[in-house]
Amino acid sequence: MDDKRSRFEALALPHLDAAYNLARWLGSSPADADDIVQEAMLRAFRAFDSLRGSNVKPWLLAIVRNCFLNAKAASGRGGVPLPAEDETTIEDPLTGAAPDPESVAIDADHRRHLAALMASLPREFREALLLREVEDLSYREIATVTNTPIGTVMSRLARARALLKERWLSEVEGAQHET
Repeated sequence: MDDKRSRFEALALPHLDAAYNLARWLGSSPADADDIVQEAMLRAFRAFDSLRGSNVKPWLLAIVRNCFLNAKAASGRGGVPLPAEDETTIEDPLTGAAPDPESVAIDADHRRHLAALMASLPREFREALLLREVEDLSYREIATVTNTPIGTVMSRLARARALLKERWLSEVEGAQHET
């Protein structure tokens, strides 16, 4: 196996799930996200020799983002479908037991609600929030991925969190008034 390929596989492939997750949250359907990630991985492999440093994740996610923006511009679409939901059951770390069906249903409902609220955020806010809270990137790494100043990243995160909180609380209050 050639050295470039083995280095690419070792450094980039561990971030394949993050790349797909970003493509889905940016507003791609599952099939479009697959295409975007495939194109991004091809571009990343071709440009791999130009990578400086060893922090591949932000570099790869920047390529995914650019592929998404290019695909969006080419197709003229802007809709935001919700990402597929992960229905895995998580055991309670203290007891080792799986939660009861009611808890599972409530958790699934909360995840769907949160996904819908995140999907309703403007793309720039959703993108920054996802990269920070889900992908655990630093502000500097998010700035690299989004090609924006760190101050803009910080502002977008603050505004995204505030909007998400405001929308969550307004819906909770609305539900309480209905009962």
